[in-house]
Amino acid sequence: QVQLAESGGGLVQAGGSLRLSCASSRTFFMDAMGWFRQAPGKERMFVAASSRNGGITYYADSVKGRFTLSRDNAKNTLYLQMNSLKVEDTAVYYCAAVRAPYGTYYTTDRSYDSWGQGTQVTVSS
Repeated sequence: QVQLAESGGGLVQAGGSLRLSCASSRTFFMDAMGWFRQAPGKERMFVAASSRNGGITYYADSVKGRFTLSRDNAKNTLYLQMNSLKVEDTAVYYCAAVRAPYGTYYTTDRSYDSWGQGTQVTVSS
């Protein structure tokens, strides 16, 4: 089972930026990767996803144009650059991984079989 470790969360004012990282314990060029978030009292929601080679990325409408997912397969690390943060972006952010066919990405949490412990992002007004 792969181990995923998120980092980079914190407290930021609205309009600010943060970059989250997710380090994988295995060579992950064959993994589709995703970011999800869970706000207090709410279900875990999809944020962004990447196909295994990074050639395809997909975003939730709520973050499109503000968040950018990238991956460094040489470092086995996934990133989420978050700009123009809003109070409603406050949540625990999780990265997820699953072995996947070439060119495939997933937007549902049940599609992934490995999860990190999460990192808290708090956006103040």
